[in-house]
Amino acid sequence: MDKEQMKADFSYCETIIKKHSKSFYYAFSQLPPEKANAVYAIYAFCRTADDCADSNRPYTERLESLQRLKHELDLFGDRAEVDHPLWRALRRVFTDYEMDIQPFHDQLTGQFMDLNFAIPKNMRELESYSYYVAGSVGVMLLPILASKPSEDLRSSSIDLGIAMQITNILRDVGDDFDNKQRVYLPEEEMARFQYTQADLRHGLINENFVKLWERMAKRAESLYDQFYRNIPLFDADSRLPLSLSASVYRGILDAVRGSGYDCISRRNYISEDKMTKIRAAIASCS
Repeated sequence: MDKEQMKADFSYCETIIKKHSKSFYYAFSQLPPEKANAVYAIYAFCRTADDCADSNRPYTERLESLQRLKHELDLFGDRAEVDHPLWRALRRVFTDYEMDIQPFHDQLTGQFMDLNFAIPKNMRELESYSYYVAGSVGVMLLPILASKPSEDLRSSSIDLGIAMQITNILRDVGDDFDNKQRVYLPEEEMARFQYTQADLRHGLINENFVKLWERMAKRAESLYDQFYRNIPLFDADSRLPLSLSASVYRGILDAVRGSGYDCISRRNYISEDKMTKIRAAIASCS
């Protein structure tokens, strides 16, 4: 591939992650350039998949978009990919690293699940869904971030993805309900803590909601802890970006707590100043 073309293709992918996820870009831009570019390409694929399923367009249009992307992934698997910056960049990634295409298909499975959304019955269902839309990303990234992958690292990568997805859900409770008409809080957990969709519709943040939210947050935090234990198994140049990514995302949970658990009427996030402090703290421990 022409070097200028390759540079332009990865720049296309970098633009997507810079636009849609400042926290991920902040973390993974710390990688060596070749690894960072590979991460950007994978993120661009996942973002494209998410945009297909999660938009305000009619259902049939979203379904067609997702089916088209699946067809393009099938072509890619047959080494007959569409001539497009995303696929050209991914081909380079698959050439440079020992990639597995299955988690890319798993990601699309998750997006089809999102397209045909149903409230999860319990935490098991929620974590299964979270594997497909987020844990699969960890598996995609593993060959880039760990030159000696193992089953422990695969499990850790999935743990991190699921923890991040649960964090997303706990951050976006109000936005998901108001703008997407979706409730990702499992039915069993809502019943356990006697919190209803009517309560959510009224923006009620009471003791029951806090207990429900904290139960899910503790599960996410336990998954973050499991991930942290295996950080030393990743490549040395990947540990800081991974720790940053996990710590920044975990910090969202504390941001929600700091807002009095208001994840219904506001969007909680980590400030750039806080991200800088997290980076300094992690770097000092490296």
